[in-house]
Amino acid sequence: MSNSASFTCLNCSVRFQNAEMQREHYKTDWHRYNLKRKIAELPPVSIEEFEKRLNQQKSADAAALEDQSLYCKACKKLFKSKNAHDNHLDSKKHKDNLKDFLEKNAGAPEEDVSEKSTRPKKEYVVAGEAVDEEMEDEDEEGWEEEWDNPIENNDCLFCPNHSEDLIQNIKHMSVKHSFFIPDAEYCVDVEGLLGYLAEKICREFICIWCNEKGRTFYSLDAVRNHMVEKGHCKMLHEGAALAEYVDFYDYSTSYPDHGDEMDIDEELEGPQVLDGDDFQMVLPSGAVIGHRSLLRYYKQ
Repeated sequence: MSNSASFTCLNCSVRFQNAEMQREHYKTDWHRYNLKRKIAELPPVSIEEFEKRLNQQKSADAAALEDQSLYCKACKKLFKSKNAHDNHLDSKKHKDNLKDFLEKNAGAPEEDVSEKSTRPKKEYVVAGEAVDEEMEDEDEEGWEEEWDNPIENNDCLFCPNHSEDLIQNIKHMSVKHSFFIPDAEYCVDVEGLLGYLAEKICREFICIWCNEKGRTFYSLDAVRNHMVEKGHCKMLHEGAALAEYVDFYDYSTSYPDHGDEMDIDEELEGPQVLDGDDFQMVLPSGAVIGHRSLLRYYKQ
């Protein structure tokens, strides 16, 4: 086997003569482009195809900059082409508006009623693929997009609803979206858990039930619509997913050896249900939020 076989990019299906060439390749737009396609579960493109698409993109951008629309001040309308604008000038509605405009703007030449208006540069999608984004040579490392955590604002994870406090927010999500906290009696940081779920949903656009194994979403509305329509307004809390939320739970009280004087032959009792409406919440799952470590969230 040749030494070049050790220096490859599986993502772009290419080989290199040495490690330096491989490292330089990783910095190219071609490699970054294929990474985006991989995330979208699309096959990679060759360097020839990439350059072809890039040239098409540049041509489209240049055309967009040159594309000027015409704005009619009298009617306050923007027309995408000269032909559409010319047809508008012959309309009765325009002539009536033009008369009023000239009366209100005495001395203004009639030819100044219409003006050119350069439209903002568009983002073109090459070959209809959502991953074909504008290629910009910028370092995205080190910057972080600002965002508001909905839980901190007492906003729902699954819709724009706003509540007065955390408890009302939880009740809303439970009643409206059938959301519940798994093993609620062992959850020691409800607010922290909900805040973490908010990051997954509202910042990373991840369905908390599919949990990165389902579709890729590119907006908050898209992931919310998916969860509501599919009934996925619930946490995946089984198997490998348990480890993801371990910091928000404490199951020590459920261990057989919990307590120094416990009789190992004694039958274990399930979590106790607390009395009093101020200290409990019955969720759709049948679980009751009312653990003593959560009292500060439930006191009214």
